[in-house]
Amino acid sequence: MEWLHGIILGLIQGVTELLPVSSSGHLILVPYFFQWQDQGLLFDMALNTATLLALIIYFRQDVFGLAQGWFRTLSGGGMADNPQGRMAWAIGLATIPAGVTGVLIKGYVEGSARDPRVVGSTLIFYGLLLWLADRRASLVRSLDTLTLREALLIGMAQTLALVPGTSRSGITITAALFLGFNREASARFAFFLAIPIGIAVGILDIKELLHEKIPLAAWLQIGVAFLAATLSALAVIHWLLGWLRRHNLTPFVVYRVLLGMVVFWLAF
Repeated sequence: MEWLHGIILGLIQGVTELLPVSSSGHLILVPYFFQWQDQGLLFDMALNTATLLALIIYFRQDVFGLAQGWFRTLSGGGMADNPQGRMAWAIGLATIPAGVTGVLIKGYVEGSARDPRVVGSTLIFYGLLLWLADRRASLVRSLDTLTLREALLIGMAQTLALVPGTSRSGITITAALFLGFNREASARFAFFLAIPIGIAVGILDIKELLHEKIPLAAWLQIGVAFLAATLSALAVIHWLLGWLRRHNLTPFVVYRVLLGMVVFWLAF
């Protein structure tokens, strides 16, 4: 891989992972459009770890509070007066479906699902679903009202994001909007939900990378792309939370549909 290609892919990962437009879809489509050699799932997973790091840095106070609340529940404290502990359990419960499904369909995700026609289909379909959720959303609920049952439902929706083009943040925001949460709360929970699954995937990434015979130059390329993804993701988190306080999600829907149409035009 060219150095510039790696930096571009890192920036694309950082920008698109946390926007509801599908980072995995873009990491497949960009090499396809420009006729670069596909960088492979292992490189993509390394960049996912970079955006995980950005989330932990940005939400470090929330992460610390959630961890404290969770440990309080383990030491005999109840959840009634421990909203952070309840939220921590909700996030953990919502993570289970994607973790189990990811193991079961790993071969499909690494193979057939990386077809641009699959990406084009999911970009359009789930983009329109996001638009429907945004139009019908009551936008009245905050995360304080989230129940464990609703967290599980959002987690089940997150499993759909294993197929490239769906967008993990997009599908979880969609599910939260359908449940009546406001846009900022929906995005915030989507970001929180990315942390435990990102940690699990990151551990697997590191194990796989250490078993690969990767030359030093390639390690340096991964490192530079990792840095680009982390810094761009930090900027996007801050921007998106501010945007959603004042605007709807229509621009992202339009982008997804137009990109999906371009993908189909080129693929066929």
